[in-house]
Amino acid sequence: MTRQAGQVKKGDVQAKKSTSFSKEAQAESRRQEKQKLEALKADIEKMIQQSPQLAQFKKQMLLDITSEGLRIQIVDEQNRPMFDSSSSDLKPYTREILRQIGKSLNGVTNRISLAGHTDAAQFSGGEKGFSNWELSANRANASRRELITGGLNDAKIMRVVGLASTVLFDKNDPLSSINRRISIVVLNQKTEQAILNEEGPESEVDGDEGLQEALKLPGAGKGTAG
Repeated sequence: MTRQAGQVKKGDVQAKKSTSFSKEAQAESRRQEKQKLEALKADIEKMIQQSPQLAQFKKQMLLDITSEGLRIQIVDEQNRPMFDSSSSDLKPYTREILRQIGKSLNGVTNRISLAGHTDAAQFSGGEKGFSNWELSANRANASRRELITGGLNDAKIMRVVGLASTVLFDKNDPLSSINRRISIVVLNQKTEQAILNEEGPESEVDGDEGLQEALKLPGAGKGTAG
């Protein structure tokens, strides 16, 4: 009886050691992944700064690390929209931005999520039933095509969604032009697994308030729908 009790206790200790090692390994893996995403963020920021074509649009490209991964947001400015009004046709400079980003995203093995966003202005025109939902989804897909044209491996795209005005960047001004944007997220492994398991990732709105306050972009004016 005593030997059996001793054996059980030894097994418990081994199990605890194994669990502890597993948690440490997972924590180390997450730390390394975050470092890679931070390095990618720095590389993209350097690319923007050094590119004559992109430097002029740097205020419209917002990069931050969120609970989902590395988020790259390309936003409208009052006098410099990314798309034609109420359309998914990209402006020439938006194509250039997306193609340059597409080249850089193959530097990590992480997969990519894209989301299109509009402001809260009611969509006017177009066929019956067409709304900001369709517009935001079409813009996300148009952006996906440009990323791939720029060199992004199509297999890295995991999710493309249109969110209309459900996730506003500027909640205090739903009609602000900054709400019209494309979000590209280089997913961390935790979020990727959540999507694969249909558990749903944490909200991509996480961190918008702090980022918004830090940037205080002046060009967020009101405009037409979408």
